[in-house]
Amino acid sequence: MSETTSPDLTARARLRMAALRLFAERGFEAASTRAIAAEAGVSHALLRHHFGSKEGLRRAVDEDVLDTFDRILADLDAPADGDGLMAAFGTVTARLFGADELRRDYLRRALLEGSAASGELFRRLLDGARVRLDQLRPGAGAEPGPEAESDRLWAPYQVLFLILGPMLLEPVMRHTLDQPVFAPEVLHDRSAANQRLLARGLLAPRSGRDR
Repeated sequence: MSETTSPDLTARARLRMAALRLFAERGFEAASTRAIAAEAGVSHALLRHHFGSKEGLRRAVDEDVLDTFDRILADLDAPADGDGLMAAFGTVTARLFGADELRRDYLRRALLEGSAASGELFRRLLDGARVRLDQLRPGAGAEPGPEAESDRLWAPYQVLFLILGPMLLEPVMRHTLDQPVFAPEVLHDRSAANQRLLARGLLAPRSGRDR
């Protein structure tokens, strides 16, 4: 028995899970509401009762994904410095999506479809990253400086670059690695490399990094 038809889930939850799966596999336009209802093992009329339309169902799926993202940001403690803060975002969220292939596939497809709903989903992710950064920045020892305004603008984007980059590129990255992109060992090595990149820079000479 699949998760989408489990009797332990409410009909509403089964419909949301079925939509998550079919939207991830087929895309929003190609996944019909009747196919989603059949996947969930409920009537089409019940789907309409709970969500009103396919757009309403997509909003519910997006809220579920965003709630997952918000929960992990809420659990993030401020490291001792700003570089550690950025690395921690990448590490924690990569582990979350690494363990959840279905939501990873959905989020990748939803963002790359380039629709108005895609833009709204990204805006919500960006807002969540910005709010959490603002909460954590003082504890990480971030201080105002001449570049502070520009840094503050781009910091939430940089967080999402770290989080979403491997997920969006997973279909092509997998051909260049010996293990799956989100395998535990790969996640560990990638997170460590991110931390070194943020702490030292990419192209700075090693002799000048500690000056």
